[in-house]
Amino acid sequence: MNKSIYIILSLSFVTSCTMKTGNEKIKIIEGKNIITDSGMVVSAHPQSSRIGALILQKGGNAVDAAVATGFALAVCYPEAGNIGGGGFMLIRTNDGKSVVIDYREKAPGNASRDMYLDKSGNVSDGMSTDTYLASGVPGSVAGMITAHSKYGKLPFKEVIQPAIDLAEKGFAVTKKQADDLNVNKLSFIERNTFRPAFVKDSLWKDGDTLVQNDLAETLKRIRDYGREGFYSGRTAGLLIGAMKKGNGIVSEQDLKEYKAVLRLPLTADYKGYHIITVPPPSSGGVTLIQLLKMTEPYPLSHWGFLSVQAIHLITEAERRAFADRSQYLGDPDFIKIPVDQLLSTNYLSERMRTFDEKKASSSQEIRPGFPEGYTSEQTTHYSVVDAQGNAVSTTTTLNNTFGNSIVVDSAGFLLNNEMDDFSVKPGVPNMYGLVGGEANSVKPGKRMLSSMTPAILEKDGKLLLVLGTPGGSTIPTTVFQVIINVLDYNMNIEQAVDAGRFHHQWLPDWISYEKNAIDSLTLSELEDMGHILKERASIGSINAILILPGGKKAGGADKRGNNSSCGY
Repeated sequence: MNKSIYIILSLSFVTSCTMKTGNEKIKIIEGKNIITDSGMVVSAHPQSSRIGALILQKGGNAVDAAVATGFALAVCYPEAGNIGGGGFMLIRTNDGKSVVIDYREKAPGNASRDMYLDKSGNVSDGMSTDTYLASGVPGSVAGMITAHSKYGKLPFKEVIQPAIDLAEKGFAVTKKQADDLNVNKLSFIERNTFRPAFVKDSLWKDGDTLVQNDLAETLKRIRDYGREGFYSGRTAGLLIGAMKKGNGIVSEQDLKEYKAVLRLPLTADYKGYHIITVPPPSSGGVTLIQLLKMTEPYPLSHWGFLSVQAIHLITEAERRAFADRSQYLGDPDFIKIPVDQLLSTNYLSERMRTFDEKKASSSQEIRPGFPEGYTSEQTTHYSVVDAQGNAVSTTTTLNNTFGNSIVVDSAGFLLNNEMDDFSVKPGVPNMYGLVGGEANSVKPGKRMLSSMTPAILEKDGKLLLVLGTPGGSTIPTTVFQVIINVLDYNMNIEQAVDAGRFHHQWLPDWISYEKNAIDSLTLSELEDMGHILKERASIGSINAILILPGGKKAGGADKRGNNSSCGY
């Protein structure tokens, strides 16, 4: 790798804090972009990063820290951190072995293909996003307990306790969190029959303390009874009671039968680097590898970062990858997915055969490909590396910000609205504008398609990069851009994570780009080629860790959020 990748800019927002573990005082370094010698956690909130780093300092491994961080995010980052949602955890142990824990939500047993359509066959507005019917069977608790039981080192009670303390004692909300809570206040009031902890008489402001006693009690039951503390007993009773009152369909049987699944990761090589990511039912890994392979033959580094040629090439690759997503990807336990064919070099070369370096394609003309032999935006990510070289890349979500804004009475946790990630009507876009087909239609017990793309990179068999992001449909394209920022454009981790981004997803047929990311001359040239461009708010919020020569860890916490790197 070019040594310039490792040039580190002056570190910003670096602070340190001292924590106690037993009689020993330890120093934790934290900030947006920091370098540590031993362990590192990068997550969406300073509190959760700090808790994960403390678990590492106490002798926990990367999985212990990841589970602690996950439960902490359910407390301090209710926008997306959760115990009522689901996700994917990608684990790479220090001996080079890797596994994916799939704890994606599932459709309830009483779900049906056309459950969100009215009598005329049209999608009922808000039913798959704003109601109890929008909720899939939660998987996060099962996933984190499965991960810890198989790969953790510390006692589970020790790993979850910091989240309980955080819920009981409260934490200071950030300005951005205060704004999110205030914007969502009316939804919290309208969709709940009681006053959840997220609602107060006055508006939230920076530094206000959020205490969640009901959530603390739920976490205690998980601490004391493990899986049964959530999927049966009092917590399950509260959830099922809420479903019955709100006309939801998650049942006691659904909770009893839910299990996290261990899956083999998807892997691929790109310019001498080894990519490890997640398989279906996430579309993210397939999309990421397709993008890397379709662009690999072209001289991205020569063209330059955000050049006309690079943006045009990447856009055309994204067009084709998202068209394939709409046709072929779904839950592999329900449909046959031609993953090997979709990722084959011959197939992807054929997909790019119609690429014109001087002219934009029309998405109406780009259809899903024909793999040989085939028969028929709010999420959160955290990355962890421990001193022994174990790595975890986890993406988890409620789907929309605060899920469906419904809190389980007396249990304190938010419900997801992941059912919208199914194709509620084939050909009709979901809340992220993604179009799907029968492969992702609603069926009882089926996992809905996801865009989550936790990823880990190796070089010469050694750990190099751990990353992921929230962002709905923009997740795989954001992860892709950060990877090429490091590998092709020789950026250090801070530059790679903070650089401007753009996105295309086949339909709707336009390039969305961050304000000030692309200069006016480049925008004009792209328009002359036939591209439609639309400015939008920020894209993604990467949390990444880059391993430097000698083994030091460089944390990349995206400037776009309250993200924080924390380590020692």
